[in-house]
Amino acid sequence: MKKLTAGDPETKSADIVGSNIEALRSLFPEAFGEGGVDFEVLKQLLGAAVDERDERYGLSWHGKRRARQLALIPSSGTLIPCPEESVGWDSTQNLMIEGDNLEVLKILQKSFGGKVKMIYIDPPYNRDADVIYNDDFTDPVKNYQMLTGQIASDGRKLTSAAEASGRYHTEWLNMMFPRLRVAHSLLQKNGVIFCSIDDAEVAHLRIMMDEIFGQENFVAELIWEGANKNDARQVGVCHEYVLIYARNRESVEREWGLNKEGVEPVLREVARLKKLHGADHETASAELAGWFRANKAKPAFANRRFRNIDDRGAYKEDDPTAPGGRKFELRNPLNGKVIPLRPNRGWSFDQEEFNRLVEEKRITFVTETTIMVRRYLHETDKLTPPSVFYQPARSASERLNRLMGAAVFDYPKDEAIIQKFVQMACGDQSGSIVMDFFAGSGTTAHAVLMQNAADSLDRRFILVQLPEMLDESRPEQKIAAEYCLGLGRPRNIAELTKERLKRSAASITAASGSSPNDNGFRVYKLAPSNIRSWQPNASDLEGTLLANAEHLVPGRTEADVLTELLLKLGLDLCVPIARREMAGKTVHSVGGGVLMVCLADGLNQQVVEALAHGIVCWRRDLAPAGDTRVVFKDSGFADDVAKTNMAAILQQNGITDVRSL
Repeated sequence: MKKLTAGDPETKSADIVGSNIEALRSLFPEAFGEGGVDFEVLKQLLGAAVDERDERYGLSWHGKRRARQLALIPSSGTLIPCPEESVGWDSTQNLMIEGDNLEVLKILQKSFGGKVKMIYIDPPYNRDADVIYNDDFTDPVKNYQMLTGQIASDGRKLTSAAEASGRYHTEWLNMMFPRLRVAHSLLQKNGVIFCSIDDAEVAHLRIMMDEIFGQENFVAELIWEGANKNDARQVGVCHEYVLIYARNRESVEREWGLNKEGVEPVLREVARLKKLHGADHETASAELAGWFRANKAKPAFANRRFRNIDDRGAYKEDDPTAPGGRKFELRNPLNGKVIPLRPNRGWSFDQEEFNRLVEEKRITFVTETTIMVRRYLHETDKLTPPSVFYQPARSASERLNRLMGAAVFDYPKDEAIIQKFVQMACGDQSGSIVMDFFAGSGTTAHAVLMQNAADSLDRRFILVQLPEMLDESRPEQKIAAEYCLGLGRPRNIAELTKERLKRSAASITAASGSSPNDNGFRVYKLAPSNIRSWQPNASDLEGTLLANAEHLVPGRTEADVLTELLLKLGLDLCVPIARREMAGKTVHSVGGGVLMVCLADGLNQQVVEALAHGIVCWRRDLAPAGDTRVVFKDSGFADDVAKTNMAAILQQNGITDVRSL
């Protein structure tokens, strides 16, 4: 039975360097020798693809090499489940995680690597009051604890200042680079990332994302227009940017679409009129035209050209020609006559497609030589997303203030715009995962819930937010700090995020009258591993041995250890977990028997045999598709004999992967 220690790869997040080396080894085995990679051989194998120039295009800054290394260092941290702070813990698939986002992204790699469909982030814009994440390269979890006030601070500031470093690009780039690099590995092959930014860093961000994602995977640079700033003197800047990159653009859906505004009310009215008038299309069309006139002040009026009704639905009649179209002799398949083409125009279809349209009665013959083509509303209810999105910035703040009952966030992003981004990137793919690791006010999750309610799909969200402390002595944080105090919760931004999630879910449920969708969320918090590392004390070796007899951190629960096992073994945090009592001990079955865990004490000779046979029988009933891993607490065994017997019985019954913590 192998004992898992704090130094084992299985107790850390994914080893990106190791994976890269193995991939390289599989492609170029001859480039590897006893000492590692032979770069001279590798250069020969790659030939002309090797760029050996001293000067090349790119973005360079002090600390870039170190930032790249930081992205590659595996994490030994874990997440602690907090059911008491969650909503619908047993049923929800959504996650809200508190902690430094770089460390959390690494921890999530094994469970969610290559599974995220969309990432939206609104990172700090490198202004005077923006948070700067000071990454401790030796112990990121310790850094997180410093930032959140869990241990004594070493004097590092949470916020940047113009006279110190806030106006320089270096710290911001060092903060962003490793996070984007790890985020890249979380995206699925056809996944995309949307990153909001303003003109202070957009140029640097684009070059950096070109390097991380590849120039060939650039999708678009959107303009998000808001409102003019009152302090403008030369140019009133009224927009920000959203950079979109794909993991692999060739794998991304060829067409993205947004629902046209006001379509649903028209389709409902058409369905009512068809039911009322049946085959009397003329009367139905006349009443639909009247309905449009009565709704001039509503978004539906924009679709007034679709005022005719036939068996298929509402349609408009369009000119089938266009400048630059196909020029040929189009013949009427009903009589063989040529339909004349207007000067400087061309047909929008070929003869074969025209014949099909005539057969399907999608062509209106105004005369024998004059035609129109029918375009149906339900077939043209989506539009290609524009490169410019407009939404008054003040409206998002006003809606959030009403929702929260106080002005606790300055300049929140607009959930209606991000909802459109979700619709663009995820389409109608049920089960898509949407992530935001600069969660802030929780706008991304609100947008996901809104889109799920709109089309009844079950997209999931994963939020990560640093629980940055709020200081009521600072005027810009006073309202938010007092708000947390009124809720009886710690004064930090993550608490505001959770409150926004609860209120937005309640608001959506109230608006729909019911809530068939998943509007809950599980809360987890970043923490050091449950497995204690060996820290010998040379002056008291005996005391050190006794102190380390228990390999798990004191005070941690079975749920804490189970969560770490899920993360380190690459299982979804929301995977089903069942439990049974066997020989007076609790056994957990994860994912239908893929993982079975018993963290009980007192596993002596009498208990071991009954417990082992109970595990074997339960696994037989579950019949998992693959091998089963069984994990025990090392100190739970009375002695080595009991541990050896447990492993032997399980192995005799086909369970060979047996570990202890």
